[in-house]
Amino acid sequence: MRVTAYRFSMWTRISAILLIFAILAPLCGCEAKSPKSQSVEFFTMDTVMELTAYGKNAGTALHAAQAEIIRLDRLLSISDPESEIYRANRDGFAELSGDTAALVRESLALYELTGGAFDITVYPLMDAWGFYSDEYRLPSDEERARLAGLVGSDRLALEGDALTLPEPGMGIDLGGIAKGYASDRAAETLADNGVASALISLGGNIVALGSKPDGMPWRVAIRDPLDENAFSGIVRVTDTAVVTSGGYERCFELDGKSYHHILDPATGLPARNGLISVTIICESGILADGLSTALYVMGEEKALAFWRAHLELFDAVLVTDDGRVLVTSGIAEAFSSERDFEVVR
Repeated sequence: MRVTAYRFSMWTRISAILLIFAILAPLCGCEAKSPKSQSVEFFTMDTVMELTAYGKNAGTALHAAQAEIIRLDRLLSISDPESEIYRANRDGFAELSGDTAALVRESLALYELTGGAFDITVYPLMDAWGFYSDEYRLPSDEERARLAGLVGSDRLALEGDALTLPEPGMGIDLGGIAKGYASDRAAETLADNGVASALISLGGNIVALGSKPDGMPWRVAIRDPLDENAFSGIVRVTDTAVVTSGGYERCFELDGKSYHHILDPATGLPARNGLISVTIICESGILADGLSTALYVMGEEKALAFWRAHLELFDAVLVTDDGRVLVTSGIAEAFSSERDFEVVR
């Protein structure tokens, strides 16, 4: 039995390319008129993060935003024994801080909204696959069936800020939504410190604060999941989150077959419903983060039906396993690509 792991360290490079493209390409030819940018780069939440801001208070604001993200990571980590989530998983109960309780509430709301496609209680399944330990394995049908009895966010009890996991062995993982929450908080922190123009990159989570210094929209490139050196397209945004989920981000190969980390809560298996990349574009980083995972799990048909039922909430760019690029109509005029793409209505 041969196991090869791909945590997709290339995504770090892709994020850097994306950020450089998003910031520099639109500013070519007008550098002299634009205020200087300041940036901070750091590693937390298991990813490289880069924050870039403009304006006289940029330096102070960036360090405040960085501190806020690190603070949230210490609350939400599944591996830090001092974190609230670690204690909840260990003890089956925890009194949560306001931030953690708010994030759990958002997660429960997304569970209901998506019909269970987004589910933070996949923790025991993720653990069984080895995605936490990096000791990858294929759980048997019997093991997955047993662990399925521990999955279902509707079984969690959140009373005030007190969280109870009712069954021994249950656990929660906020990784599918934590960076979205952190990006929103970072944007709020920057704005509170007087920054009106910034770009926040937390791995595959991008938040544009305001517009570019010249008043034009930011241009954010969406990675082509079939070619790490190419883009599926570019979207022009202002005050918007752009979040991408894809099975290529973290996967392993076992006996010649690839398995990725986005598990379908209903089956306990990696979701294979015809989509290989989902990008969500909306005002909220936390919503974009959760929906990018949920629509990936749903697959093309259900994802588009879900979008049509919630047009007011978000837009999306979907890449299918046969290479088609589907762009929802609300973002179509702001989307461009060298590839053919289909506008969905």
